[in-house]
Amino acid sequence: MPTREALNLARNEGYDLILVAPNANPPVCRMMDLGKYKYELKKKAKEAKKKQKIINVKELRLRPKIEEHDYQVKLKHAREFLEDGDKVKLVMRFRGREMSFLDTGKEVLDRFAADLADIAVVEKKPELEGRQMIMVLAPKQK
Repeated sequence: MPTREALNLARNEGYDLILVAPNANPPVCRMMDLGKYKYELKKKAKEAKKKQKIINVKELRLRPKIEEHDYQVKLKHAREFLEDGDKVKLVMRFRGREMSFLDTGKEVLDRFAADLADIAVVEKKPELEGRQMIMVLAPKQK
C-alpha cells in the first residue's frame, strides 16, 4: 500500500502509522497508538533486564604455606561462590623470601582447581604478576 494512502487510513481511524521493520522489503508499518507502542517496548526491555544474571568476581587470598584448615575454609567459600554463579579469583601472595617458593604456590592453586573440578572450570591459568600469582575459576555451564 502506498505510504500516503496508509497515512490517511491511519489518521481516519485515529491511530499513528509506526514503521516497525524499516530494513524489510517493502518496509513494514503498523497502525497503532504511538504511546502504547513505546510503553510495550519499555515493558519488554524491563523484562529482558530482569532475566539477566549479573556475574560477580569474588577474590580469595592465599599464601604458599597455607595450613590445611585454612585451605579447607577457603575451599568451602569458593564452592559457595561458584554455586551462586559467581567467578572466583584466587590470589597467591608472595612476601619476602617466599618468592623462592613459586612452585609451591602453583601447586596449591592447582590443588584448588582439582578440588573444585566438579563444579568449576579454570578460566585463567595461574600466572605470576609481580609478587602475586593469579588464577580465575568460573562455574561450569549446566
